Amino acid sequence: MTAIGRRVVRLEHRLTRPNASLAELEAAVALALEHDCAAITVSPWLVKAAKRALGRSRQRLGTVVGYPHGGQILAVKAFEASKALEQGANQIDFVLNGGALVSGEDEVVYNDMLAVIDMAHSALAVVGVIVEAEPLDGDLLRKACRLAERAGADYVVTSPGEAPARRTVQRTGVLRDSVGPRVQVKASGRFRTLADVRAAASAGASLISASFSPELAQGAGESFAPASGTGSAPMPVSVSSAPRGRAVGSRAG
Repeated sequence: MTAIGRRVVRLEHRLTRPNASLAELEAAVALALEHDCAAITVSPWLVKAAKRALGRSRQRLGTVVGYPHGGQILAVKAFEASKALEQGANQIDFVLNGGALVSGEDEVVYNDMLAVIDMAHSALAVVGVIVEAEPLDGDLLRKACRLAERAGADYVVTSPGEAPARRTVQRTGVLRDSVGPRVQVKASGRFRTLADVRAAASAGASLISASFSPELAQGAGESFAPASGTGSAPMPVSVSSAPRGRAVGSRAG
């Protein structure tokens, strides 16, 4: 990790492809440990195996909820999150309900967020909201960020991870401008070069999430290594002290 201004930048290795195998998980964990990534995020079915593979290491173990579209009902997302936490995850990224957001049902969006965020924080896990920006215009994207911040999210995420690097960098800046200093931004995308990773960090990302190649992980790790040599510290839980309640501007009754 390194500090850009006052902001610490951390790396996260990601393995969330639908057909990711146990053999790939073993290699992914080895890469994350070798390059001292702050976290590794895996598909839900791989959480238990990843927990065993990580052992007593301090890397955060993340997974995704409501992936990939976020249209699941609240009870399903809550169940997904509870099982992930039970199996050892201590970082949850969940996809907001974009259809409800577009429909003006802010309270549906907010209540989804609040339920999963409170559950994660009660288990001392960090939690972020994946703002799938592709179908959303700028105003809706900023509204989604405000709802996530109000619900107590530790960070907001640019996408589930399949967006090209250039678009991810652009949206990183939008997200950074849409939340206050308490909320961090995760740039999650198809980063292929060290220049892409550095651009995302410069745009405001505190966490860079990618399916890193060994070469890119090494280059990024060296680029963001702290002078003290203390390694890539995991993101701390940051429970919001903001007032909570009904979503502002909600149309739901």
